[in-house]
Amino acid sequence: MESTPAVPVPSKPKIPDDPGRGAFISLRRLTPFIRPYRGQMVLMTLAALGATLVGVAVPLLTKNLIDGPIAHHDKAALWPLGGLVLLFGIVEATLFWLRRWFLQRAALGIETDIRNAFYRHLQKLPVAFHDSWQSGQLVSRVSGDISSIRRFFGFALIFLVVNSATFLLVGGALVVIHPVMGLIIYAASVPLIVYGRVVDRRYHRQSRAAQDQAGDVATLVEESALGIRAIKAFGRQGLVFGRFDDRARQLRTLELRKIRTLSELWAVFALQPQTVLSLCVLIGAYAVSSGALSLGTLVAFISLYLTLLWPIESMAWLMAQSQEANSAAERIWEVLDTVPAIADPEDTRNAGDDRRGELVFENVGFRYPNSAKPIVSGFDLRVAPGETVALVGPTGCGKTTLTALVPRLYDPTEGRVLVDGVDIRELPLTELRRKVACAFEDPTLFSASVRENLTMGVPDATGEQIDEALAVAQAEFVHDLPWGLDTRVGEQGLTLSGGQRQRVALARAVLGRPSILVLDDPLSALDIHTEGKVEQALHSVLRGTTGLVVAHRPSTVLLADRVVLLSPAGPDGATIAAVGTHQELLRTCPAYRDILSQTSDLVDAADEAEAEAAEGELVEVTR
Repeated sequence: MESTPAVPVPSKPKIPDDPGRGAFISLRRLTPFIRPYRGQMVLMTLAALGATLVGVAVPLLTKNLIDGPIAHHDKAALWPLGGLVLLFGIVEATLFWLRRWFLQRAALGIETDIRNAFYRHLQKLPVAFHDSWQSGQLVSRVSGDISSIRRFFGFALIFLVVNSATFLLVGGALVVIHPVMGLIIYAASVPLIVYGRVVDRRYHRQSRAAQDQAGDVATLVEESALGIRAIKAFGRQGLVFGRFDDRARQLRTLELRKIRTLSELWAVFALQPQTVLSLCVLIGAYAVSSGALSLGTLVAFISLYLTLLWPIESMAWLMAQSQEANSAAERIWEVLDTVPAIADPEDTRNAGDDRRGELVFENVGFRYPNSAKPIVSGFDLRVAPGETVALVGPTGCGKTTLTALVPRLYDPTEGRVLVDGVDIRELPLTELRRKVACAFEDPTLFSASVRENLTMGVPDATGEQIDEALAVAQAEFVHDLPWGLDTRVGEQGLTLSGGQRQRVALARAVLGRPSILVLDDPLSALDIHTEGKVEQALHSVLRGTTGLVVAHRPSTVLLADRVVLLSPAGPDGATIAAVGTHQELLRTCPAYRDILSQTSDLVDAADEAEAEAAEGELVEVTR
């Protein structure tokens, strides 16, 4: 099975220092996901703002208490005002509860919808996209990045609004109470805002770098987990841990850099209001001592300003959370903005039913993205309905690539592929993949039951159809598993042997009796005895099915009605070197015989075929 050329991985795109990014463009693009929850978001914001306003009213009541009942020693007037303070406390607590209740419903709903949309889009993206992206980068986006967005919409966004409104309302009240001190508070906020904007951009870059590095670490962990058998077999735990430790240390460095920036930001945002508070206390104390200001007014002013301390100090953390969410949204949109290169056409056509399973390659050529050298070029072949054709050739000549073009895992870069006379790019993908089933040399099973793996392409398959497919693939062993067909096979199907995985994957391919069956050397892990039984059963399946088979072994070649020999991949790519039956190519094509002779049992098959041919020629001479 050919491997695809290496493609540059866009795991760490360069993030320019764009001042426009401070406007949270990527987050604003998520508005369609917020729209279904806007009512709850509004109620959540109003509840938070109401709780803040109730908290602001308490200092004003304190002013009335001090300047009224306390100053005039009117004990009877204390009770109504005290009861009102208690009532405000109850209302504030209720509003806090409502905010949390709306927060959970809205924020979790937004997170779920974004994650579902992201995963659906991943399924639509072609194999070429997944070839070029690290899986850990995708996992980190669908988990950590979307969680960051949820925290922003559920908390940071709400309190950015609430804290800004609180600053304006309370600041306005402070200006009314004492214009000089109120204007000092407003004036002192200007350099703080400018400083916050500058540091905010720096934190955005650091946040993005850390998120990308976290994706790299996730990729390394995933690769190590999947390759644990090879790692242990070669005793390379130390080497793999060294790589992980290097990546983890880089991530630690990036996270510490973020922490230093956030600490600096938080320290400045904590120092500024305390400095302003000290200045206001000095000015207010002097005004009270000179009789220009009452004690109750000063207490109310200081109490009101104290309600601003947390909103001002928390702005540092809220801005950091916002930048993390914005860079997370950028990473999400990098995937969502990728247009699927393989998708349903706007004007779909259904293949006719008069020819069931005709497969035609017309001047097909293919090159992988970012590769200057084509893999295949000028490939022309017609496979008649019910005919089986074997693809034979040296390693790297494009056999696996050609099989991947039939179900549109890739699209040809030149020419076209037709099924029943229709270009497969004009067929709905569901229709095409109902007609075409595949079994690969390296089978993929999912962490699900055997039944779920078998019926992936035919979810409504009957028990008789499943039993028939298992018999064809010689996979009846699944009935002996602890829970039979309901036994879970583990991640990647690793609880099964390689041969067992191949047989289950082959049963999955033949289950729906497709019009076209593509087999990419699916029997390579089977022993000779089992392989013979499978091939004998496949003969009956392939009689009524068009087959395209990548063959490396003689028994697989003998399944085919015709054999296509591919030339080695040259500068212009591989193409067809010869076409004929197995016997014809043995007699007439030295290159074909050379490929077969690389395996001892193929030599025997070749010698036997040559002897039969010689005997036939002798009979002709005798006649």
